Amino acid sequence: MPIATVNPANGERLETFEAMDENELERRLELAEATFRTYRTSTFAERARLLHRAADLLDADRDDIARTMTTEMGKPLKQARAEAAKCAKAMHWYADHAAELLADEEPAETDVKDSGASRVRVRYRPIGPVLAVMPWNFPLWQVVRFAAPALMAGNVGLLKHASNVPRTALYLEDLFHRAGFTEGCFQTLLIGSGAVDDILRDERVKAATLTGSEPAGRAVAATAGEMIKKTVLELGGSDPYVVMPSADIDRAAGIAVTARVQNNGQSCIAAKRFIVHTDVYDTFAEKFVAAMAALRTGDPMDEETDVGPLASEQGREDLEELVEDAKRSGAEVLCGGQRPDGPGWYYPPTVLAGIHREMRIHREEAFGPVATLYRAGDLDEAILIANDSPFGLSSNVWTRDDAEVDRFVRDLEAGGVFVNGMTASHPAFPFGGVKRSGYGRELSGHGIREFCNITTVWQGA
Repeated sequence: MPIATVNPANGERLETFEAMDENELERRLELAEATFRTYRTSTFAERARLLHRAADLLDADRDDIARTMTTEMGKPLKQARAEAAKCAKAMHWYADHAAELLADEEPAETDVKDSGASRVRVRYRPIGPVLAVMPWNFPLWQVVRFAAPALMAGNVGLLKHASNVPRTALYLEDLFHRAGFTEGCFQTLLIGSGAVDDILRDERVKAATLTGSEPAGRAVAATAGEMIKKTVLELGGSDPYVVMPSADIDRAAGIAVTARVQNNGQSCIAAKRFIVHTDVYDTFAEKFVAAMAALRTGDPMDEETDVGPLASEQGREDLEELVEDAKRSGAEVLCGGQRPDGPGWYYPPTVLAGIHREMRIHREEAFGPVATLYRAGDLDEAILIANDSPFGLSSNVWTRDDAEVDRFVRDLEAGGVFVNGMTASHPAFPFGGVKRSGYGRELSGHGIREFCNITTVWQGA
């Protein structure tokens, strides 16, 4: 895939970038290693000052970078602005909390004495240059949620961004440099995916984090395993959205629409499988389908647009194949389900019912504004359907019954359970999944410690 900015609203190629050659890559890897040797000794106060400055600059740039994101990957402009604001918030949060999150820990005094020591500390130390392989769907947020904690921990970052968002990738490098971070602290590598393996094998790169497809995750994990390097993987999801009879159906149906079509439906944590108790299925389905059908699809630069184009022509073809396979296997199309005429990679908000296990869409992630409806006879069946997926990123549960909440929290196979609300990420809460959704955690204290050397410091009498 060429490294290029192509407007998904009309298919126009706006700019093409040359991939970095071996000499430039070597220069940047050398710079990353050299920078780490000094940056690792900086104080939390120094790092926080720089990160606060980056956040302030991002806030000032919000409108411009939002237009860049929308141009490159098609998210509605108002959502792009919100993404930029969220990134600035996360930067401020890590700047304010990193010192506390990575403070030395003192084991219990009885354990210290039992070990024969006069003092024992657990210290979190940075490990070095970390390679981040990031996707296009949240081109700022995915990077910032790695970069902010990594930089505050004393690591340096190497970004291999998706090839269709090069302007955003270069903006991020420039942002950190303008904030005062030295050049080697954060570098964007304009390279194709074929160059990732060699970089990960380089001894100067100490770890990697990837958000993306399952094949990409397998490839990075395989190389990292061979090289014995730490990885964090977030590989997508097909999140369940369970609605029980005690739920506020009007609210559940309304939020379900946002949960499905946010970011044009191209979100790993978007609700995708809507599992509704039979007692309220018809009522929920009627409200949900009507609201999905009423969404405005069109120019993502238009403030009134709800759903913009998919990010790529291939992405639309992949989504269309899932829908057509389901239709051939007997799925009922309650709204949408047909590619519109005209330029751009648009696909309408779509709801499918009558889903069964033989359909590809039951097992595969639908990356676009397509929802699947399931009818569950009781709580046990709802949990069974929810867990019948290779993914386990997050989940949504709508019920006002505390006993049901306890069952869902205990039995759902997911990295998160959101009760009476839609899944969302926040810098204070850990984010990540189980099963084929990956491993490791981002955000919160758990995220910042992923790429730290957890060091036991034992001192004798």
